[in-house]
Amino acid sequence: MSKLVQGYEVVIGFETHAQLSTKSKIFSRASVAFGAEPNTQACAVDMALPGTLPVMNIGAVERAIEFGLAINAHIAERSIFARKNYFYPDLPKGYQISQFEIPVVQGGEVSFFLEVGKETVRKTVRLERAHLEEDAGKSLHEDSSLGASIGDGRGQSGIDLNRAGTPLLEIVTQPDMRSSEEAVAYAKELHKIVTWIGICDGNMQEGSFRCDANVSVRKPGGQLGTRREIKNLNSFKFMQQAIDYEVRWQIDQIEDGHTIQQATVLFDPDTGETRAMRTKEDAADYRYFPDPDLPPLVIGRDWVERVKGEMAELPRVMGERFVKEYALPEYDATQLTQSKAVAAYFEATAKACGQPKLASNWIMGEVSRRLNASELDIEQAPVSAAQLAALIGRISDNTISNNAARQVFEGLWNKEGEVDAIIEAKGLKQMNDTGELEKIIDEVLAANPKNVEEFKAGNAKALNGLVGPIMKASKGKANPGQVNALLMKKLG
Repeated sequence: MSKLVQGYEVVIGFETHAQLSTKSKIFSRASVAFGAEPNTQACAVDMALPGTLPVMNIGAVERAIEFGLAINAHIAERSIFARKNYFYPDLPKGYQISQFEIPVVQGGEVSFFLEVGKETVRKTVRLERAHLEEDAGKSLHEDSSLGASIGDGRGQSGIDLNRAGTPLLEIVTQPDMRSSEEAVAYAKELHKIVTWIGICDGNMQEGSFRCDANVSVRKPGGQLGTRREIKNLNSFKFMQQAIDYEVRWQIDQIEDGHTIQQATVLFDPDTGETRAMRTKEDAADYRYFPDPDLPPLVIGRDWVERVKGEMAELPRVMGERFVKEYALPEYDATQLTQSKAVAAYFEATAKACGQPKLASNWIMGEVSRRLNASELDIEQAPVSAAQLAALIGRISDNTISNNAARQVFEGLWNKEGEVDAIIEAKGLKQMNDTGELEKIIDEVLAANPKNVEEFKAGNAKALNGLVGPIMKASKGKANPGQVNALLMKKLG
């Protein structure tokens, strides 16, 4: 069910530009390495010098095929490149080579889990297409360090063509998202997919993964409203802030009697506001037509099958395997396949301890909490998979309680030694001597006759008043399950 904001339904679609992980550009051999001096990585093809012709980068095509396979899309056997005509200083040709009517990847979907109130629900966003295209250059103004380095810093701007021709895969969704939370969850899942299969490094700060959100509002069940496109959102935090602000702004405009005009807007993180950059163009404004310099892109089924055979196990496939092999809930499997490193850590732990659900609980719980607090990745975790497995083993064989296990984990995290050494040093081993435990229970029962009477009279809660003193008397070393069993036997 859609979340309403002030009586309006929010409608969001995404266009994401994923920079493909090739070493050279999509139609030339120029390097795509980040951080080079301006205009040192732009060749004659990128600058559209007379007589130059584009040549398709096969690596870019194969990465598009990989993405299509990852999202269960149709890979077009024949797709067409087109010229998207517009004038901008950083576009030397006066047009961008893209795909329009027949993209290489058609359809597909991205699914993810989302917290809605106290529930965890599965959401699916349909993809319309993913097409190959080249990136434009970049305008550098006097108020930027790069702009100042080009001129003397006095009202000048420069053009850096290093990015011109960089291979992009533009991924376009249907308008299926209904809140900023849903949009961010989709973007994170898409980011996971492209980085998992290795077609994009996902670096948002360097512009490798750039998201544009098309946002509109409408009364529930009404026609789609006029959308405004928020360009170049380069962090998930700013993405949510920008969408939330834009939604409120559009609703306020409509409530004040104004009409929303289709536009491209930018988000200012300093003010937390969006501002219009230009009126939004439609496809007709770009005067698309097939590029005469590039033949149709033909992808045979044998090529697709070869790429498929060379791909690593996909996250959704691995998640399905975790459910089948380790009897994990679907939610756990999805969380554990957020990255290859997390998945590998889980599998190593589960295989070593033979308790996959406990391994999942610890990784999603205590391990994740500690990593987040310390701003570490799983590869940097001070507790290895082997150590976590050993800890889980000591819980399973009743050597230590769950409470004591957290103390052992603390010791592992702080590099105080191995599991058994920490248990011994801290005196955390559970009491397994039945005779000693029965003696403690008898003393507690004798000291608390009122609780005994109330329990026998049918007040089940009275048992808690007995368990607490027993655990205290045993200094927390008694096995709670064993305590309850002995109590029930003596009180039965």
